[in-house]
Formats: sequence, structure tokens, C-alpha cells
Amino acid sequence: MRDFVYLAPETLEEAAALKLEHDDKAIFMAGATDVMIRMRDYLIAPDYVIDLKNIPDIGGITFSETDGLHIGALATMTQIATNPHVLAHYPTLAEAASFVGGRQIRNRATCAGNIVNASPLADTATPLYCYDAVVEIFGLPGRREVPIRDFIRFVRKVDLRPGELVTGIRVPYLADAKGIFRKVARRNEVDLSTVCGTVLRTGAGWRISMGSVAPTPLRLNKTEALLAGKPLTDALIEEAATLAATEVSPIDDVRADRQYRLDIVSYLVRDGLTKLR
Repeated sequence: MRDFVYLAPETLEEAAALKLEHDDKAIFMAGATDVMIRMRDYLIAPDYVIDLKNIPDIGGITFSETDGLHIGALATMTQIATNPHVLAHYPTLAEAASFVGGRQIRNRATCAGNIVNASPLADTATPLYCYDAVVEIFGLPGRREVPIRDFIRFVRKVDLRPGELVTGIRVPYLADAKGIFRKVARRNEVDLSTVCGTVLRTGAGWRISMGSVAPTPLRLNKTEALLAGKPLTDALIEEAATLAATEVSPIDDVRADRQYRLDIVSYLVRDGLTKLR
């Protein structure tokens, strides 16, 4: 790891100004579970590391039926996995957070960092996609919000303009939602997803999202449309499972080959629909 200058701003304005000043030579850090590993392995070599942990009001988790769930940028995976509001109203998100790394990692890693990292296999992404979560962003020109499906653009590419940082994630409340999150990996714990996915049933229909099967997490729009307004028969479940595999574009890598991932997508959809009907 090369030397760097450590910066610890105490306001959002100061953090944004530092990033604008140093541009690509600087990187934001919250939990540091990804940043430090990438620096250690010389995948990135910033001259400046801007630590966000001293900034007030961008941590914590709040909930109301009107505003939904708000996850601050500094909220850790452990906080999400154990928060009573998340457990009661967003159990798929709590489950996903509980599968991120080991306990030590979850005590530091943040959900916002998991999303800003823009990995196709981010465990918390698929439930957030199903809930149509919104990413809250701060920059010196002002604040803005971006739907998570538009925020993650490609592998490690997100919709952040110069100097901007994520301050939180807002997750709408769906009173009638019931869902299942599943992660398939080589080991049950402390491993990256081979495939992960969320199947969510709401009063308005079905929402399905898969990770590690394309350059970004995906909502399976065609499969959702197929299921809309129809009785969930065995034949329809099988048709949906088959269609789901056509909506993804996995690759071969060290964890699995393409065909295995296609089979797992079909399995996760079939299993989720069967358990939720």
C-alpha cells in the first residue's frame, strides 16, 4: 500500500469541496472494508483518503410508514441486520445484510458503500432493487435523488458527479410486501455470491431481482410482467423460472460457469414463487 494523505472533514460541504479539489486523486471512505483491500492490493492508489465518519447526521436508521426506511450512509450491515424496523418491514434486506462477509466485516461495512462499490454481486442490492430504493446524493450545487436502478450504471460505475457523495438510501414502505432473499455461494458464510436474488410479492404483483448475473444487479421486468394478475399455478411458476433465465447474461468465472448461474436463477425464481404463493 502506498502512502496517502488522510483527511477527516466534519461537514458535507467540506467533504464535497475536498473531493472537488483533489478529483480523481481522492477517494471517499466510510467503513473502509473495500477501499483498504483495494489499496492494499494496488488496485487503486489514491493520494488522498477522505474519511466520512466525522460528519454528523449521515448515520443511523429511521422508519415511518409515511416516509419509509432511511439508511444513513454510515449505517453498518450489522445495524441493518438487527434493526427492529428492518426486521419487521424489510426482512429481505435484513437477511441480505446478515450475509455480507463475516461479523467483523458487517460491523464496519456500510450499505451505502455496498451500493457505491457497484459490484454486480452486492448482497444488499437485490432487495433494494425490489423496493425501488432511492439513493440520496449531496454535492455543492445541492442535493438530489436517483433511483437505485439508474444509480448503478456498470461494474464500479455509478451516477456520481464531481464532488458528490452518497448521504443515504431511502426505501419506500410496502405494507403488504412479503419476500425471500437467497444467496448461493461456495460457502455459507464469508464468501461472495455466486448468484443472489430477491423475490417479493406485493398487492400490486411480483418484483424479482437478481445479482451476479449481469454487469449490474437486475430487475426481471419480463418475468414480473408474465406473472402480473395471474393465478400462480405450477405451470406459470415453471414458465416464469424459464423466462427469468433469458433476462440475465452471466459469465464464466472462478466461482461458477454461465450455465450454472442460469440454472440457479431459474431455481431461485421457482423456489421463491412457490414459497410465497
